[in-house]
Amino acid sequence: MMKFFDKLFGKKEKAIVRSQDMANTAPLTEEQIQAIVSGQSPHFDMQQLVAGCGQSVGKQRELNEDSIMALTATIAGNSGNLPFGLYLVADGMGGHQFGEIASNAAIRSVSDYIMKRFHPYLFHLKTEMMEEPFQEIMLGAVREAHKVIQREAPGSGTTLTAALVIGQQVTIAHVGDSRAYFVYPDGRLDPITRDHSLVKRLEELGHLAPEEAQNYPHRNVLYRALGQGDFLEPDIFTVAFPQPGYLMICSDGLWGVVAETDIQRSVIEAPTLQRACQNLVTAANVAGGPDNISVVLAQLIG
Repeated sequence: MMKFFDKLFGKKEKAIVRSQDMANTAPLTEEQIQAIVSGQSPHFDMQQLVAGCGQSVGKQRELNEDSIMALTATIAGNSGNLPFGLYLVADGMGGHQFGEIASNAAIRSVSDYIMKRFHPYLFHLKTEMMEEPFQEIMLGAVREAHKVIQREAPGSGTTLTAALVIGQQVTIAHVGDSRAYFVYPDGRLDPITRDHSLVKRLEELGHLAPEEAQNYPHRNVLYRALGQGDFLEPDIFTVAFPQPGYLMICSDGLWGVVAETDIQRSVIEAPTLQRACQNLVTAANVAGGPDNISVVLAQLIG
């Protein structure tokens, strides 16, 4: 796992390059530009993350209780490169006091906890091995956010789906019914998180068929949420980033409103991730926008 940092901090001699050895720059041809925009460029010398995000209050809510955070960095040089990403979506619990405060506190607290641990390795040339496993860092971040919400907005709650991307691996921390998906170029849309909702639990136990779950009257009731209860056990796991493919994190204002086929098409056919996010938000609003809408998309290229 720590080989990612070994690449970043390896020592190499620098070579002095004379001005006459520098290659002249030239504009890209129209064919090259179209290949890059369409994702058909066959090779990237530097592996890197790209990301986009979108959000809307929706059509039927006056207050936005969703919060999102997207941080993408690539540190590259002669010793290698390290793609780094941190992506979070939190959906404050409707009907509870200060739901918007809970979701905002969740993403800020989790981000602060994680970045304090990675900052020395990313920016201060700290060369020793990082001993704390990534999953333990995520667990500590979620539990700290749980305490912060209980202190700053007692009685409120929020979902949280967070993804920490280091190199080619993704570590997920998940509570509630916001979701993380992998979207593949062939059209597959695979959920990688499991909803902590009453309707999902009834479906898992065989008491509801999938088609019945879609119209279940209490589908928004959660049995696990950040800020609720004395003890919180989030789902924490690590998976490989899909290549080719996309990581998508979204609130139920998107996945509960827009059909999976429309989500797939919006992601795959859009020229950029930012346009894809805008199209997804628009699709949820066109479908009625009954809830706040949040989405983050990330892609690992190279």
